[in-house]
Amino acid sequence: MSAQNGFVPPVGLKGPHIQSLLASARFRAANTGAVINDAREHVLETSQGVRLQGFYSPGPQPGKKGLVLLLHGWEGSAQSTYVRTTAGYLFDRGYDIFRLNLRDHGQSHHLNKGLFFGTLFDEVFEAVQQVAKLAANVSFFVAGFSLGGNYALRIARELARRSIPEISHVVAVSPVLDPGRATDVVDRTVLYRYYFLKKWKKSLACKQQLYPDLYDFSGVLAHNTILGLTADLLPRCSPFDKPADYFRTYTLTGKALENIAVATTIITSKDDPIIPVQDFYGLRLNDLTDLIVHAHGGHNGFIQNYRLNVWYEKAMAEIFAGYGN
Repeated sequence: MSAQNGFVPPVGLKGPHIQSLLASARFRAANTGAVINDAREHVLETSQGVRLQGFYSPGPQPGKKGLVLLLHGWEGSAQSTYVRTTAGYLFDRGYDIFRLNLRDHGQSHHLNKGLFFGTLFDEVFEAVQQVAKLAANVSFFVAGFSLGGNYALRIARELARRSIPEISHVVAVSPVLDPGRATDVVDRTVLYRYYFLKKWKKSLACKQQLYPDLYDFSGVLAHNTILGLTADLLPRCSPFDKPADYFRTYTLTGKALENIAVATTIITSKDDPIIPVQDFYGLRLNDLTDLIVHAHGGHNGFIQNYRLNVWYEKAMAEIFAGYGN
């Protein structure tokens, strides 16, 4: 584990909630026009017929430094501020960018009849395999945030069984390691519970409107906690009867990551208001994995000054630059 001193925010930005709120503040993405305007929509279809939406932004000189695939957090999207600013930072430094939407995120609810669940890993892995082919003989990197960080770590682990030879490095920022515990934490915090419930209910309502013959969430949407909604939804729409069984399938604590098969960097903070730092202290990691724990940073934040520069964006650029082409 690395205890890095390279990130020390000013006093006025040290609070975990201001860091976390700034991570998603829309005004921070105001100057990311180039990477967004140049994006081409790609709909990737897996062997099981699942379709996932992504946005590919090749630079003026495609593949000059490499291709970076970015994975957003739960109820975020390829348009989330932290995804856009990271995309813009790396794009301006010569990287091609692919921003992938998980199922039912962004404006992609119409692409699949089935609902999104955190257990749906194979479709994301297959999508990453397809995106890797766009790297065209240059380095390929995967970076995920929060739940996207959980997926990124599962991808790094899965490479021990299924190869994506193009991948050089995986980065996970504020990754969810224990989704059950994270759900409990969010449910105990009014602000975050309201934020995520509002977005999730809007997503379910959209799905119901698109597929009224399949879904009626009228009772489900009455719940006022994430755990309560999860417990009601699972037996209706998934193979799971209980949240504990569901969460266990993508929990990454303890020995779950000891067989990671590609160079991986995990970045978190001691003051993350959503992901307990204790989850990271019990990890068994191999020599390919570097765990960086900052004292401050909140959740997906790591805003390092009043210009709102982000520490992990620079860190990613430095890591990726080490691979060349």
